[in-house]
Formats: sequence, C-alpha cells, structure tokens
Amino acid sequence: MIRFIRRLLKSAKLSARKRGPFRLIAAGAMAAVGVGAVAILLLGLEAGPRGGIVLAATAPQLAGPQGALLGARPWLNTPPLRAEDLRGKVVLVNFWTYSCINSLRPLPYVRTWAAKYKDRGLVVIGVHTPEFGFEKDVVNVRRASLAQGVAFPVVLDSNYGVWRAFNNNAWPAFYFIDAKGRVRQQKLGEGGYDQSERLLQKLLSEARKAPVADPIVPIAGKGVQAAPDWRDLRSPESYIGYNQARDFASPGGVKEDASSLYRAPSALPINRWSLAGRWTIGGEFATSNGASGKLAYRFHARDLHLVLAPAVQGKPIRFRVRIDGAAPGASHGVDVDAQGWGRVQDARLYQLVRQTGPVANRTFEIEFLDPGVRAYVFTFG
Repeated sequence: MIRFIRRLLKSAKLSARKRGPFRLIAAGAMAAVGVGAVAILLLGLEAGPRGGIVLAATAPQLAGPQGALLGARPWLNTPPLRAEDLRGKVVLVNFWTYSCINSLRPLPYVRTWAAKYKDRGLVVIGVHTPEFGFEKDVVNVRRASLAQGVAFPVVLDSNYGVWRAFNNNAWPAFYFIDAKGRVRQQKLGEGGYDQSERLLQKLLSEARKAPVADPIVPIAGKGVQAAPDWRDLRSPESYIGYNQARDFASPGGVKEDASSLYRAPSALPINRWSLAGRWTIGGEFATSNGASGKLAYRFHARDLHLVLAPAVQGKPIRFRVRIDGAAPGASHGVDVDAQGWGRVQDARLYQLVRQTGPVANRTFEIEFLDPGVRAYVFTFG
C-alpha cells in the first residue's frame, strides 16, 4: 500500500496554487456534476490551498465547464473551436503544461486516441495551463507542442480560467465528457491508460449507438515521453526556487533574492541537493551569476530531468554533466552527449540522465560554463 501511495504522489504534479497538506481521494469516488451523479476516478492526489495561434472571440455557448473552453483565448493547431464543434461529440480534455514530466509522458497515448477515434466522434482538447512564467509565452508553447508532436487542438489557459471552471488541481488531468456534455469521469495523474481507452470506447459506443471496441494495443513513448521505471523511482520532485524548495544541503542554507556564494557540502545525502558558485535564489528559480556555477543532487532513479532556461533568449549556456564524478557515457539523457556536454537554448525540461545499467544511488552534478542559467526543478523517471 505504501508503494502504491508513493506512485500516486509521483504520477501527478499538484498545482502550486493549491499545494498544501496532501489528501488521497479514493478511486471511484462519486460526485455530482451537472445533472445526476457521475463517477469521478481520481488516480492522483488533491491538494489543499497551492501550428499558428488563433484567438477565439466568440462567447461560450455550452453549459458547465465545457463553456469555458470557448471563451476568448489563443488556440494552437486549429481555428477556435465553437459550440457546434463539440455538441454531440465525446470530448477528452487534457490539462497539461509543457515543462512537466508528468504531462509529457501521457502524450503518446493522447496522440494515439486523438487520431484513432477522430472519425468516430472523439474531440481531444489540450488545455495548456502554465506552472512557470515562461510557459505563458505563446511562442514557447507553440515550439514545445511541435517538438512533442502535439497536433490536436490546444487552448492556452494562461490566466487559469479553464482550470478554475473545471475545478482542476493537478497536471496531468483528464476529463471524459460524453456526447450530452456531461463530465463522466475525471482522472488525475499518469497510468491507467487501458482503462481510459475503454472508457472512451464506451462513451463513443453510447453516442453512436453502435459498438466501438478496437483492440487496446501497447503504446511506447520515446525520449522524455517514455514510461518511468516506477520500481526504482525513489527520488521526489525537488524545486529550486525558495517558494517550494526543500532538502537544500549547501552550508548556510538559502539566501533569498541575494547574489550569494554557495559551496557544496562535504557529503551529499540521498535526495538532497546543493549549489556551488555564485547564485541568486529567487521564488521560482535560481540564477547562476558567474561562470562555473554548479548544481548537484544525490538521487535514485533511472532518469533525471532538470527544467532550465537561459536568462537571455538567444544566448545559449554551455554545461557539462557528471555522474559520480565521471562522464555519463551510455547513461546520458537525450539532451546530453556521452561526454556530458550540452547547451541550454530554450526554456524547457532537459533530460540529463537515463541510466542503462542497474539503478543505484548516484550523485549527479551539472556545471554551467556560462552565467545566466535559470534552474527551476528536478524531476525523475
């Protein structure tokens, strides 16, 4: 049971706006949505208080949370959807944000469903609700959507209007809406993809009054979209900005909003992180103020990711990664070569480690050879 709860904790990222004491919601909880009671499937956690772009100009014409999708918001990959585009359709609403690893790993499934069932009445809508400031930039979201192969319609929800209308609180989140416009199930977090596809088939069968029962085939993601190694995933998401930072191990602790000289501890315990060199730790991220700024983490997982951004767009920042003091070799991530070299060019998630051998406690270190990098959060897989 403890391992199951830990997996739930890792499968969904809780909104910083609603972060607080965790409360586990029983799978299969019942809630009233619209007319009648509908099943709410929560495979995640509820927290306490934490192509081109086209702007929709039409007022919402659908009742319930669906109506919030049709307000004056920018869209990617489609002209603004209208009420008539959704009426009588089964709709899957996927809340995601492009630097969140939990949001990226379900994308192979969402893409497959969007293409597989499009001609049988399924509309997939991605709602991109940002966690970090750079994710509000439409250019960044468009670039990331293209890089991640997101071709289905995406509405940009930078003011959290759609998020609030759905009373959502985590990334990723999936809302299954039937052809009558009723939210039939909600799912938070990764996993349960076979059950989700069967639910889509059920809703499509009801709408068409004819069976939709295609075989459920395995789907394998690649790169950052590959499924995590849950068995060996023992390191938690760790933020670097002081608003949510924890487990910081550099002597003297965090000095908020001040350029300070940090040093690494003599030994780094498991699931602790440190800085070395001159850094300014802000609320959302830490910025390196000089050459040779270092960031280290003692972790236990197959994959290690780090959300990074250049302080000045168009000014790449060189870095080198080491694992236990050596070049990563075959265990390098997709954004690093075997010698550990890479560059921060865009604001996004960088996969820096993917271990090929046995997963054990390792010390990760990244050294930035140029000043001006912004470091946001470690995630694992």
